Amino acid sequence: MTIIMGGCTMGAKESMAAEQYPSKPITIIVPFAAGSSLDTLARALEKSAYKHLGQTLVVVNMPGGGATLGMNELAGAKPDGYTIGVVATSAILQPLIGQTRYHYPSALEPLVNVVSSPVVVACLTDKPWKNLSELVSYAKQHPGEIKFGHGGLGTSTHVTGETFAREAGITIKQVPFRGGESESLAALLGNHIQIVFSYNPAVLKEHVKSGTIRILGVAEENRLTIPGFEDVPTFKEQGIDVAFNFWTGIAAPKEMPLAEKARLAAGLREMVNDPEFKENMEKLGMLVHYLGPEDFGDRWIADNKKLTKIVKETGIAELIAAQKN
Repeated sequence: MTIIMGGCTMGAKESMAAEQYPSKPITIIVPFAAGSSLDTLARALEKSAYKHLGQTLVVVNMPGGGATLGMNELAGAKPDGYTIGVVATSAILQPLIGQTRYHYPSALEPLVNVVSSPVVVACLTDKPWKNLSELVSYAKQHPGEIKFGHGGLGTSTHVTGETFAREAGITIKQVPFRGGESESLAALLGNHIQIVFSYNPAVLKEHVKSGTIRILGVAEENRLTIPGFEDVPTFKEQGIDVAFNFWTGIAAPKEMPLAEKARLAAGLREMVNDPEFKENMEKLGMLVHYLGPEDFGDRWIADNKKLTKIVKETGIAELIAAQKN
């Protein structure tokens, strides 16, 4: 009898905890610097968090290691629903291309896919190339002269750049930046690099409008519908067989209690589908694409299969290992 009553008491406590969740602010880890697209997304969610969750989000930036520093902190956090993080396709890529403290696809719990991220390649308008064909021709005539910036070793933009170079048969030097697009854009504007791969066209938009930056191509199956980018040709249209569709979403440490996970996922669903959030994302050029925990988890599995094949066929892991030495 005592055992049964003890079990009931424990169950009642767990039920009460779930009903009260969340009872304090939730930390959201961003594995890139302030000003990056992932940071912007987190701060946009922050604005509607109290409305849909009854608690605030506290944004904590942890840049570095191609996003692994922040993802390690997330994967190692207590799975109580009070630490979540912004994750991108790099959560799948990183374990494929090098040693990581955690195998992120199995150490993290997918909660919600927020946006799809088209990767574009851009240069300053004073450069002699106006499309990818001219860029490739120049690179073949000047091997190793062109440097491309990206958000860190093993990130989606790095993989896109290396894959582009391999498919085009050219040699270009990669330059990683801890802070993602904000730092690589500054390097481009400062003429320290010649091209940049970015998964957020919005950070380039004003520079494109002012005539400072030129978009050479988009690594998607189809052209973008983002205002101002509709006429940018795809890589495939320009003879380069490269097409990715990267994502950004929210994840939590594995083994989060089911009741808290359901409550958090429901709140995040409302936040992502909030008209104000959608409007903010559209203004920033981000394509909102909501997927719940199950569908988002299926996408992780499908992308893991696809990216494993890409990494194996292109030899990106070996390239990265050589660049680290």
